[in-house]
Amino acid sequence: MGGLSIWHWIIVGAVVFILFGGKFKLSDVMGDVAKGIKAFKKGMSEDDAAADDAKKPLEGQTSERRALESDKADGKKV
Repeated sequence: MGGLSIWHWIIVGAVVFILFGGKFKLSDVMGDVAKGIKAFKKGMSEDDAAADDAKKPLEGQTSERRALESDKADGKKV
């Protein structure tokens, strides 16, 4: 229980390799993570913009309907 098993050494070796070894530099990994986050945020904002565009005609119809109903309530001919 006090010693390190082979799995502990494998995990330590993998972490050391990721941080200092070969092609996988920490700055490259963090840069890729940042690019992924930016792409995700951009995609979410595009989805929100598309959803807002889809709602606009409905809001216009609702506003128009409210104006007609208020005119009817005021006794104006429509």
